[in-house]
Amino acid sequence: MSSTAKSLSVRDQVSEAEWQTRVDLAACYRLIAMHGWDDLVFTHISARVPGPEEHFLINAYGLLFEEMSASSLVKVDLNGNQVLKSPYMINPAGFTIHSAIHEARHDVACVIHTHTKAGVAVSAQTDGLLPLSQVSLFPLASIAYHDYEGVALNEEEKPRLVADLGDRSNLILRNHGLLTAAASIPDAFLSMYVLETACQTQVLAQSAGVPLTSISKQILAGIKAQAEAVTKGLGGKLAWPGLLRKLDRHDSSFRN
Repeated sequence: MSSTAKSLSVRDQVSEAEWQTRVDLAACYRLIAMHGWDDLVFTHISARVPGPEEHFLINAYGLLFEEMSASSLVKVDLNGNQVLKSPYMINPAGFTIHSAIHEARHDVACVIHTHTKAGVAVSAQTDGLLPLSQVSLFPLASIAYHDYEGVALNEEEKPRLVADLGDRSNLILRNHGLLTAAASIPDAFLSMYVLETACQTQVLAQSAGVPLTSISKQILAGIKAQAEAVTKGLGGKLAWPGLLRKLDRHDSSFRN
């Protein structure tokens, strides 16, 4: 690499579309941290880089989510090779999970994976997520399960993970955690917010030790249309500008 290239900032070396993706992804990391869903440095969010190349952005392994910025994100190809030189490495387990989904699902622009206490608790339950609350209906309308195969380092697991996810947006990784996959970063974040809230609500309801009432399948069947009405057809984009304003008031360094 020439001395000129070394002196260029990350922003100078990427397209405007990629920079915007970097800003939104860094914001997503900060929001995950703000909500307390991070796990030190051990979970991950990825976003597809706009354009025909099969490149995606993922966190610099070793940085806390609250430290993530647009420039610190690492750009890799589907083989895990750095496309833009970075001093950071990436989480190998994160790469296995995210590369599998990005390679198979071209409709997916963002994948979020978490290890929250409530998410892991529900993932360990035989029946998984239950229709116990209004908020649970939204992920239940597009949910899948993947059995635990150990720490996600095995390339042979990738086709099974992809097959289990299918065309759905929410995946519960048994004994492991939660995953959402969506066509945009705002949509993936909103899906995770709803899925995590549903898991927290379920664990809280179960902790009371009293009989619980489930919501009927007839109501569940109509939830997709109701979700469109609630978000005015905008999905995650309805909440995203407000979330960015909240981050800017707290700490705008995610934009750097």
